[in-house]
Amino acid sequence: MSTCIFCRVVAGDMPASIVYRDDDVVAFHDIAPQAPTHILVVPVRHIASVAELGDDERDLAGRLITTAAHIAAQAGLQTGFRLVINTGRQGGQSVDHLHVHILGGRQMKWPPG
Repeated sequence: MSTCIFCRVVAGDMPASIVYRDDDVVAFHDIAPQAPTHILVVPVRHIASVAELGDDERDLAGRLITTAAHIAAQAGLQTGFRLVINTGRQGGQSVDHLHVHILGGRQMKWPPG
């Protein structure tokens, strides 16, 4: 069994509040939300980070973003939301599986920190 927590969620081996699933992408609520709405969108296939994406994954990268936008609309975030992709330890990435954070339901600040 994989030690990657997001791979385990994708495989159904770890409980999660799934909001979307297809052959390429899974989205679920973050277990430690940083906003009233905090959903993660991950590729089904393990890719460590956005830095690992190659030309072959252009379609997948686009699907992550368009899926996130669709989920944000479904979540009622019409007045605004933030998409975040942390990359590497200094970039704030805590799980080594590419994921897009959808954050919304409150006023976002800039700079984020």
